[in-house]
Amino acid sequence: MLATLDDPYTRFLTPSEFTKLARYDMSGIGINFKEVSNEDGVTKLKVLGIILGGPAHSAGVKQGDEILSVNGKSVEGMTSSDVASLIQGPKETFVSLEVKHGDCGDTQNVIIERQQVVRTPVFYRLEKDENGNEDMGYIRLKEFNALARRDLTTAMRRLKDAGASHLVLDLRDNPGGLVQAGIEIAKLFLEGGNTVTYTVGRDLDLQKSIIAESPALITMPLMVLVNGRTASASEIVAAALHDNCRAILVGERTFGKGLIQSVYELDDGSAVVVTVGKYVTPSHVDIDGNGIEPDFHNRPGLVEAKQTLSQCRVPAENL
Repeated sequence: MLATLDDPYTRFLTPSEFTKLARYDMSGIGINFKEVSNEDGVTKLKVLGIILGGPAHSAGVKQGDEILSVNGKSVEGMTSSDVASLIQGPKETFVSLEVKHGDCGDTQNVIIERQQVVRTPVFYRLEKDENGNEDMGYIRLKEFNALARRDLTTAMRRLKDAGASHLVLDLRDNPGGLVQAGIEIAKLFLEGGNTVTYTVGRDLDLQKSIIAESPALITMPLMVLVNGRTASASEIVAAALHDNCRAILVGERTFGKGLIQSVYELDDGSAVVVTVGKYVTPSHVDIDGNGIEPDFHNRPGLVEAKQTLSQCRVPAENL
């Protein structure tokens, strides 16, 4: 019945799957994967997102890998939820994954230790720009977890104090995470009254604008790096900064996932995850299925970036 909705993200959860979801079990291995069909209609489980420095990444799993088996059990015909149940387990225990690197790459067996520690998703450094003149603050944000806003705020302040004249926020390969964390991070760069995002849906409660309430923490020029694996909360942030003329976007069109989902528990302890709405950019572009097109495919110089920002005009309704 759910298949008639033609929504790959609406799904049924067994009682055990719902229990794990409700507990927000963090004892995973730091990957985001889902079913992907090729041109021949063959479905494979592909790693779409990976936490850099996380358990799976440290063991050798790569973005784009195909998962073939878990603990020696083939995953052929299984859903992503089925496979997640096989992978999850108590922290400091081990799970074995057989993965294939790329479409034509080698097959590798990796042993991964499950972890429950939430690591900082922020890496930053001060470096010279392409001409060796200006000090640039580079910030890599790997995912939106509970530490993201706090650690990003620290990075921004330290880079400013160190003399950075502009910032580069790298959201490439960031699959998202906690959407609310993304919204709060976008607000760090926006002025009070700027629109972060719109939410739309059949329910009137979902039709609202999310607005920044306070002055921006930092106002220096900003570039945001994106690619085809920049998704969900990352896209909300990128669109908010771009549409409010706070940043230029550099790289590739983003993934295109901007759904709002609700979980409905059933009498037998199972549940249904249903898409109830969407996130729409401040310029009223539906993120889901479309993604966001960057301003530049290659990183421009600071002068060109500043010129592009100076020519940007914020829609009157976002002011």
